[in-house]
Amino acid sequence: MSTKYELRISGCYCLLFTAYCLLSFSSCENDLQTINLLNTGKGAPSETMKDAEIIYSDSGIVKMKLTGPQLERYSGENPHIIFPRGVHMLFYDDSMKVNSTLKAEYGIRYEAEGGMEAKRNVEVVNVKGDKLNTEHLIWEEGKDRIYTKEFVKITQGRDVIYGDGLESNQDFTKYKILKPKGVFTLNDQDSTGIQE
Repeated sequence: MSTKYELRISGCYCLLFTAYCLLSFSSCENDLQTINLLNTGKGAPSETMKDAEIIYSDSGIVKMKLTGPQLERYSGENPHIIFPRGVHMLFYDDSMKVNSTLKAEYGIRYEAEGGMEAKRNVEVVNVKGDKLNTEHLIWEEGKDRIYTKEFVKITQGRDVIYGDGLESNQDFTKYKILKPKGVFTLNDQDSTGIQE
């Protein structure tokens, strides 16, 4: 089985070349360290894209779609993609139906390992409408697993479960809270439940 991805963007530009030109023409006193940093690409993305969409497939079947308003790709020994302005992921079953979603204010996709970290206001919703909220979540693509060691809040209809740490399948349909702290039932006046 081979995993492929397709990248769709509305606009793309290379920051490395632009930064190199600006530094070369704006000052005649560039030090050798700055020039070497630009030439190696360390500290700067190899490319930046606006309104990016990446579709991942396995054996011709779409498994996941990842979108973000800004994408920064870093090449080198540890190639990765950063979504500094937020990320939204759709996970599909074999029938191309969405079985879970993930959104966060910041994301890092590790291209070699095939996994991802989501940070800040992370929200996962499964096909039943159960919702997970946390501040940090790791997705291991090859193991079909998501997990965190951080505080978690799970909303199931009117029930809210709190705890520290969570392990789950990728679809967020089978999960375990590592250190549960309690279950609470929302009143009719509460508006913190899942909105359809």
